Amino acid sequence: MNRPAEGLTPALTAPDGLRLGWRRLEWWGASIALFLQTGAVFPLLLMVQNGELGDAERARLRLLQLPVIAIVGLLLPRHATALIVALRRSLPLVLLIGLTVVSVLWSIEAPLTLRRAISLVVTCLLAALLAIRFSPRQLLLLTSGVIGACLWLSLAAAVLAPGAAWSPDGEGLRGVYTHKNVLGWAAAIGFVCGLALWRDAQRALHRRGFCLTGAALGCLILSGSGTGVICAAVAVVLFLFHAGLARTRGLMRLVWLQSAALLVGGVVLGGRSLLVHVLDALGKDATLTGRLPLWDLVDARIAVKPWLGYGYQSFWTPGTFGNDLIAAALQWNPPHAHNGFRDTLLSVGLLGLALLIWVLLRAIRQGAALQARAPQDGWIWLNVLIGVMIAMNLTESNLLAQNDVQWLLLATAIVMLGLRAPQPAD
Repeated sequence: MNRPAEGLTPALTAPDGLRLGWRRLEWWGASIALFLQTGAVFPLLLMVQNGELGDAERARLRLLQLPVIAIVGLLLPRHATALIVALRRSLPLVLLIGLTVVSVLWSIEAPLTLRRAISLVVTCLLAALLAIRFSPRQLLLLTSGVIGACLWLSLAAAVLAPGAAWSPDGEGLRGVYTHKNVLGWAAAIGFVCGLALWRDAQRALHRRGFCLTGAALGCLILSGSGTGVICAAVAVVLFLFHAGLARTRGLMRLVWLQSAALLVGGVVLGGRSLLVHVLDALGKDATLTGRLPLWDLVDARIAVKPWLGYGYQSFWTPGTFGNDLIAAALQWNPPHAHNGFRDTLLSVGLLGLALLIWVLLRAIRQGAALQARAPQDGWIWLNVLIGVMIAMNLTESNLLAQNDVQWLLLATAIVMLGLRAPQPAD
């Protein structure tokens, strides 16, 4: 027998009086916090002003997290009971985040690991707040508003401030971000949101979805981000899959799921070769812009400390042996492994990767169940988002990233699915 999550305040209720003020505060606070996690505008302004993002500029950017901490500290304690329920129902994620904190004990850069792990905890608490206080459709409206604003600002900057908005190397549009690939990531998320709004039951949202999809496609094309284009294609496939899943029953649903599992298995087994062929067809570098030789070197360093890794986000610290060895071999300094799963191995080893896979598979199962059970509630876009984030992290690194909108949205989806998935009676 199923029972609802205790301690939850219905997100669609329209309270009055003082509670209405708090609800508005939650919307505004969530919007501001989400925007500050996007990495838009402020890093670019500092880069244009100073020519680069050095240690001093990054220290100033960290101050932007103070409003996020204040928003979480103000809004989340009011829902302590729901938070406890959310943490209990997202136990694998809690264990994974706890492992990043504990990794300070074996980190090769303990102070850095501790600082970034604390930031990761704050990001995940913000995710819990969003999961508790917003329904899937409300989260879609919130995300589409913030990401859509960033995309339209990027397109406007391309015309009004071309010197700042276009990459100096001429590779493509970076908009209000520091790199064209970051714009590509945002455009992929915007594309997911646009498609979800387009197919929403409320016709009033269709025009908004059309505008957002157009902005996302424009940014994808102008940025030239191969990862963004692939993620957009993955989004279309996943929307079709989940829409079909909601329409099937009994044996046909089993066949549908088995076919999808075989397809995913084939992609995973031949992922590297397949990715090379896809990017070659798109006219991109067959080495994934130097990622293939980077991955070979990273895999060798993973093998040195396979079980627990080097400590959360400590490996890529300049001056450490492994980082310097890779930089010398490649003749450039990679900021990360350009693969979220490899960076997880570097940070918290096979133990952390096992927890991450548990978290993702559990969320995929819960999402598919909720979509099949209540497709009208808007679960489809969260299911698609999870798949897109997994695809994105085959060539980029956003998994377990602190102060990062991609990980924030993924963590929010994971907590929301765990919170609202059917629970067996105690």
